Amino acid sequence: MKKLFSTIVFSWMLSACNTAEIRTPGDQMFTKYFESETKRISKKTLSEIETIEDWNTKKKQYRDQLHEMLGLDPLPARTPLKTKITGIVKHDKFEVQKLHYQSSPKLYVTANLYVPKNISHPVPAILYVCGHGRVKIDGINYGNKTHYQHHGAWFARNGYACLVIDTIQLGELEGLHHGTYSHDMWWWNSRGYTPAGVEAWNGIRAIDLLESLNYVDKSRIGITGRSGGGAYTWWIAALDDRIKVAAPVAGITDLKNHVIDGVIEGHCDCMFHINTYSWDFAQVASLVAPRPLLILNTDRDSIFPLNGVTRLHNQIKKIYKLHKKTENLGLVITPGGHSDSQELRIPVFNWFNKHFKGETTLINQTATKLFTPKQLKVFKTKPKDQRTTTIHDYFSKTKNNDSPISQEAVELIRQKAFGGWPVTYPAHNLKKVWDITYNKIHFTAYDFESQKNIRLRMYIAQKSGPEKAKSIHIHALNENSWVQFLTSSQLILGEQLREEIAISDIKKNNLINDKVKSKLAKKLNRIHNHSEVHITFVPRGLGLSKLTSNKRHNTQTRRRFMLLGQTLAGQQAFDIIQCIRATRSLDIYKSIPLELWGDGHTSSLITISAIFQKGIHKINLLNYPKTDKEQPDYLNISRFATPLQLLELAKLNTQVMITKNDK
Repeated sequence: MKKLFSTIVFSWMLSACNTAEIRTPGDQMFTKYFESETKRISKKTLSEIETIEDWNTKKKQYRDQLHEMLGLDPLPARTPLKTKITGIVKHDKFEVQKLHYQSSPKLYVTANLYVPKNISHPVPAILYVCGHGRVKIDGINYGNKTHYQHHGAWFARNGYACLVIDTIQLGELEGLHHGTYSHDMWWWNSRGYTPAGVEAWNGIRAIDLLESLNYVDKSRIGITGRSGGGAYTWWIAALDDRIKVAAPVAGITDLKNHVIDGVIEGHCDCMFHINTYSWDFAQVASLVAPRPLLILNTDRDSIFPLNGVTRLHNQIKKIYKLHKKTENLGLVITPGGHSDSQELRIPVFNWFNKHFKGETTLINQTATKLFTPKQLKVFKTKPKDQRTTTIHDYFSKTKNNDSPISQEAVELIRQKAFGGWPVTYPAHNLKKVWDITYNKIHFTAYDFESQKNIRLRMYIAQKSGPEKAKSIHIHALNENSWVQFLTSSQLILGEQLREEIAISDIKKNNLINDKVKSKLAKKLNRIHNHSEVHITFVPRGLGLSKLTSNKRHNTQTRRRFMLLGQTLAGQQAFDIIQCIRATRSLDIYKSIPLELWGDGHTSSLITISAIFQKGIHKINLLNYPKTDKEQPDYLNISRFATPLQLLELAKLNTQVMITKNDK
C-alpha cells in the first residue's frame, strides 16, 4: 500500500511540473517546513480531550470555531426558503418533485425530492449531498443531482423521503469551487471564504425544508453523499444535531495526506474549511459523536488514501469510547478506486435501515438511474435575480472603510489572520555567509532562521570605517526587484554571489547595462555620503527560496499554507519581522533608526510587520494595494480591516510614507 501510494503521488508531481524543476532549494525548504508544521498540528489535535467531561466542556467551543472557519459566524439569517416546485416526475413507487429554494435571499438551490407513494405515517428522510458529477449536454447544465439520481430513487423505493441537492459547482446555476485552485482568487483566503461554507449552509437549510414536510419524521433525518458530497456530509453533520445518522463516503482524510503527501492537488476549495484554528480533520469528524457515523472508503482511492482514513478513524474512535458508544462508529473499506460503486452503496443503505428502521435484512435491490437528465431539470429559465453563480462575492462578512478601526483590532487580527505565526519568536541562529569590502563600502551576507526549516538571507551594505551609521534601511524585495538587485550587485560581488546568480540565471539574461551601472553608482554614493546601512531582504518563496516556474506547482504549494492556518503572504510578513529582529540582534545596529521599503506586494508585507513590530521609524510604500483583491492574501484579514485601515493601524506605531503609484 505504501509503495502504491508513493507511485500515485509521484504521478501527480509529474503531471504538475517537470521533475527537474521540482527540486529547487525553495521546494526542498517548503517540503521540510510543511512536514514539521503538519506534525505540530496533528500532535495537538484533540490532545486536550482525555475525559468525557473534557469533551462536554470543549464541544461547543469546537463547533463555534468550525462555524467561524466555514464563514458561518454569525450564521446567515434564516430567511423564508421560498420553496417552489416546478414539476413532478411520476414512478410506480414514488414521485420526484423538481424544486428550488433560497437558502439566503437570491441564493437558489436546485433539488429533486424523492417521495414514496402511499405514505400513511411520517417516514425517515435522507439529505443526499452531491459530489462532483457534471451532467452537461449541448451546453445545458442539468445539475449533479441528475448524476446521483440512483441514490434518491433507491431511498424512495425503500420507504424514505430523499432530498438530493445540487452544489454551486456543477449545479444548474453553476458557480465556483475553484477560486484558489485554478482562478487565482486568493482573496477568498482574505475574506475567510470557502465554498464549503456555502454548501454547509445550503444543507442546513435543506434540513429546514425537510422538517417543514408533514410526512417527514423529524427525529429520523440522515445525511450521506460521496466525494465532495462526503465532505459536505461531514460539515453538516458536525454543525447540526438534527442529523441523527451520517454516512460520508470518500469525503475526508487527514492533514498528512493533504499537505505532506500532496492529495490537496486533487481537491478543489469546497473540500476545506479556512483553518484559522489549525485543526487536523479528526477534530471536524469528532463533532458527529456520539451519533451513528459510518465512514466509507475504497482501498485504492488516490485522493482519499486509505492510510489517512484509517488514522482519522482511530482518532475519532477515542471520542466514541469516551461516550461509550463505539457501536455507533463504523468503518467500511471496499476494493476499488475513487468511484461510486455498488459495494459502497450497500453498507450505506444497511446503516440507515439499521438505525432508522431497526432492520438488518438483506439489500437485494440495486440503485439504478431511472430518468433522463432532462426529466429532472428544475429551471426552464434561470432566475434573473440569482446570486448563486457569484455567491463568493457576497457570502462573507467583510469590513469596509466607513466602519471605524481601533487599536483593539490589532489583537483580533493577530489571532484570526496571523495565528499561524509562532507563539514565541524562534532563535535566529544568525550566521555570516561572506563579507567583502569594495571602494570603501563593506558588504556582508547573513543567513538566519525565520521559523523552523525556513532559513533566509539578508545582504548588508554600509560605509567602511569607525563612523557610526545614522540610519538603517531594509528593502523588502519582490521577485523583479530581486533580479535587479542581483544584476547590479554581481558587478562588484560576483564571486560571493555565485550561488544566487546561478539560481536566478542572470548571466543568461544579459541584464547588465549602462542604466544598471549608473543606478548602482548612485546607491554606493548615497551609502558613502550619508552613512546609511542598506539591507536587502527577500522573504520565503522569492529569491533564493523561489519555487519552480511551473504555475500549477506554485499554486498547489501555496494552497497548502491555508490548511496549516496560514498563508504564504502572512508568513512572508513574519519573515520581515524576523529580519528586523535579526538586524537588531547585531550590537552595532541595536539603536539606530530603522526604515522599511516595499513595492506592491512587499509594501503590504511591511505594513503588516509595522503593525506588530515596535521600533520601526518609518515605512516607505510604493504601489500600495487599494483593495483586498489586489493585496496579498492574509487569512481572514478582510473580516477585520481593509488595506487602508491596515495603514491606519501601522500609523499607530510608525510614520507612513506613501509614494504615488508609478505603474
